[in-house]
Amino acid sequence: MLPPRMRFGIFLAPFHPFGENPTLALERDLELIEWLDRLGFDEAWVGEHHSAGWETIASPEVFIGVASQRTRHIKLGTGVVSLPYHHPLMVANRMVLLDHLTRGRVMLGVGPGALLSDAVMLGIDPNRQRPMMDEALGIIIRLLTEDEPITYVTDWFQLHNATAHLKPYTRPRFPIAVASSQSPAGVRLAGKYGLPVLSFATYVGIRGAVDLKAQWRIAEEAAEQHGQTVRRDEWRLVVPVHLADSREEAIRDITHLGGRFMIEYQEGVLGRPRPVDGTPEQIIRALADSGSWLIGTPDDAIAGLKQYDERTGGYGGLLIMTLDVASREKLFRSYELFARYVIPQFQGSLTSLETSLHRAYDQSQALKEAGARAVEREHQALEAQRAQRPGQSG
Repeated sequence: MLPPRMRFGIFLAPFHPFGENPTLALERDLELIEWLDRLGFDEAWVGEHHSAGWETIASPEVFIGVASQRTRHIKLGTGVVSLPYHHPLMVANRMVLLDHLTRGRVMLGVGPGALLSDAVMLGIDPNRQRPMMDEALGIIIRLLTEDEPITYVTDWFQLHNATAHLKPYTRPRFPIAVASSQSPAGVRLAGKYGLPVLSFATYVGIRGAVDLKAQWRIAEEAAEQHGQTVRRDEWRLVVPVHLADSREEAIRDITHLGGRFMIEYQEGVLGRPRPVDGTPEQIIRALADSGSWLIGTPDDAIAGLKQYDERTGGYGGLLIMTLDVASREKLFRSYELFARYVIPQFQGSLTSLETSLHRAYDQSQALKEAGARAVEREHQALEAQRAQRPGQSG
């Protein structure tokens, strides 16, 4: 069951096709967040990657610092900080600084690191990434919320009588969320600490498409084991979306570059299977037909969000996975259509207006007659007044 007010935002990895000017691509990313701020989107989550050519933001904290100065309302999150790559005290201190600089607009999203090529460069055993994330996350939460100095020694970081130098601006702390794709590790960790989940709803890997209901059960079981709770209204799904005035136009908009993303990045870099063997157009149509990507009109997106409600058993927000797969004008237009026609359907902002409109419909005939009578009375009063004036009779 969907909450009364869903959250909407973006998950900005970002994905830029290789061959473009990276400096200009980063500027477009900042412009996009400015546009979303004006459109009333709730949040933007910014990624961290260090290899593979497409994802060019190495420090979401630096990017968020710049974006925060260009925006007023939108919340800004790390999507995500790869915790095994960083000392947890440094992560905590950087996020606390951003929390103060933005007056409470930051969120910390965490993960183990999505690209194995990043971990290999850092000499990290991929089998150790998730245990390292668990260890770091527990310490970060303690640093943000506890006052007593912490001593903690591991095989990859140490703390000796350590405290967060500055406490968060947001009390008791800013929001923290855990990313999840197909492995149960992310949702299990979210349950352990009672944290929101960012689920990549369209993830397809070795075990096939992700089972969202099963993933949520894992989170609930872990929460129960650790005396925590997880809330569906804080659960965000990450899904690619592209809207236009017609479904065919939307498909045409993203066929070329969307096909490149699926073939060159999803398959070529990550080794994930295509939805179908075929041309880029066949791939994009298959994604649209399955609902894995929400491609089409605002009505198609509304229907797709309701279908995800059935697939999950209830979730609380949608993050549009930003894909640089159409012209700037087409992409910005897609977000505008989403903000104007999709978001209001899931945030209750049309409810009172709809009631008022139907009340006006129901009363229209009576109001029309009353208005006509009022006008007629005025005419009659004027005639009576003229009749009473000297020299106006006969």
